[in-house]
Amino acid sequence: MSPVSSPFGRLRRRIGVSRDDRSAAPGLREHLDRFVATRTGVEAWVEPETGFNRASILLVAGDGEWTRRTVPSPRWAEEYARKAGLRSYPAGVVGYPQRMRDWDIQHRP
Repeated sequence: MSPVSSPFGRLRRRIGVSRDDRSAAPGLREHLDRFVATRTGVEAWVEPETGFNRASILLVAGDGEWTRRTVPSPRWAEEYARKAGLRSYPAGVVGYPQRMRDWDIQHRP
């Protein structure tokens, strides 16, 4: 029986679990969900894989606070942003917001 025709394949499609979700780091979605739920004005930047870094998602709140996490793929990050109702931008095309840099300056140790 192929994975597509297996009962588990149908269940995964019905509940929205993709192959990328299964390869995601434990707690990834929970961390991102918690950040989105506890901050306002959150937007997402999808960072592609490079020769030095894996694909990642950067979430920036309205006040500039941010979090970055490695994701299974840019597609996973785009899909997460869409499902969470966030505006998303390709990081290689759209620069990071000034509010993020301002937040970093104000919160340096």
